[in-house]
Amino acid sequence: MPPSPASAPDAPRRRHYAWTVLALCFFAILCAQGVRLSFGAFVRPWEEEFGVARGTITLIGSLSFLVYGGSQPFVGRAVDRFGIRRTLVVSSLLVAAGLALSAAAQSPWQLAFTYGVVASVGFGGASGVAASVAVTYWFTQRRGLAFALVEAGFGAGQLALVPLAIVAVSQAGWRETLIGGALLLAVVVAPTMARWLRDRPEDVGLEPIGGPHPPEAELRFGDAPPATGIRALARSRGFWVLAAPFFVCGLTTTGFVDTHLIPLAQDRGINEATTGLAVALLAAANVTGILASGPLADRVDNRLLLAGLYGTRALSFVALYFLAGGAALLAFALLFGLVDFSTVAPTQWLAARYVEPRTIGLAFGCLNAIHQLGSAIGAWLPGLAYDATGSYDEVMVAAAIVLAAASAICLALPRPSARTTPASSPAAPA
Repeated sequence: MPPSPASAPDAPRRRHYAWTVLALCFFAILCAQGVRLSFGAFVRPWEEEFGVARGTITLIGSLSFLVYGGSQPFVGRAVDRFGIRRTLVVSSLLVAAGLALSAAAQSPWQLAFTYGVVASVGFGGASGVAASVAVTYWFTQRRGLAFALVEAGFGAGQLALVPLAIVAVSQAGWRETLIGGALLLAVVVAPTMARWLRDRPEDVGLEPIGGPHPPEAELRFGDAPPATGIRALARSRGFWVLAAPFFVCGLTTTGFVDTHLIPLAQDRGINEATTGLAVALLAAANVTGILASGPLADRVDNRLLLAGLYGTRALSFVALYFLAGGAALLAFALLFGLVDFSTVAPTQWLAARYVEPRTIGLAFGCLNAIHQLGSAIGAWLPGLAYDATGSYDEVMVAAAIVLAAASAICLALPRPSARTTPASSPAAPA
């Protein structure tokens, strides 16, 4: 049985329980999303196992992204209604079930259902939506840092589990690797969340770090009231201007890079050790970029920050297009990693000011759904392009172009006025 709410924070009285909640969300994301981001390690083994083209396998990846993304608004609603803990526990168990069933798949359509649907619904629940809602509940100060810390779970999972998956698939086999992931989620993650995670500060008799949430009237962009519900979001210009670059983010990051970087390196003749090192370097740079972007989101104009991040991504693809070899792959991994997941904290910082607190889960869920739609397209179309041309060159050119456009779009975001900043958050953009 989990500890009673009253007793949960007794032991660590020297430290606010918000940091424990943050660590638990970080751990859940590390494990679930680290497994999800390992998809690229399975592309060639699945091609060989089932005797199909790369476009077929990446279509499964696209289905996974679509299901993952389509689940996000519902995950946001589930978090708002049932709480963070229940959402993460059930989702972790669903991932475990999907991975175990995928390990028994005997055909691509079975893999599409077990991984692309079952596991991916679980990935959607054990995602940044629940963690981001936790940040808004437990922090009214230092939100940028808190957003960055939970988002670092994606990079940490990529750093810890993707290179491990590459080695495990080559040494033990892809079926055994999936079983290992299922055990991690079912035996370790779900029980840990059930035991220690708490939904809101008031559940344990505390206030958020920074004090109570500010009155909703203070949360505004210029003269526009904060959006409430899906209809208000659909009419919000600022929300859509923010969502468009986030779509491109998914298209180029989890869509193209996380799905195709490993096979791209293999096709260029880069050895397994260098490829694994590049993935690890990408993940380490991801963590560094995330942790840097969080404090920056609390201090600078997030419109300019996002424009710079997307512009740098565009330059990284230009470099990868013109350069070849292991050294070029490592350089790309470092540069791209620094500006990869680092877009999330400033995006969430801005999004949180478009909506009232009671619908924050829905807003984050809708943004993530748009991101994952981009991911689905970014996973599938490069596979088709590869089957047609035998290379990823045209894809890299297209990625650079759409990222440059995303950078320009960020400059059209509304500037937060002085009164948009909650009184409890003194360090915020001007």
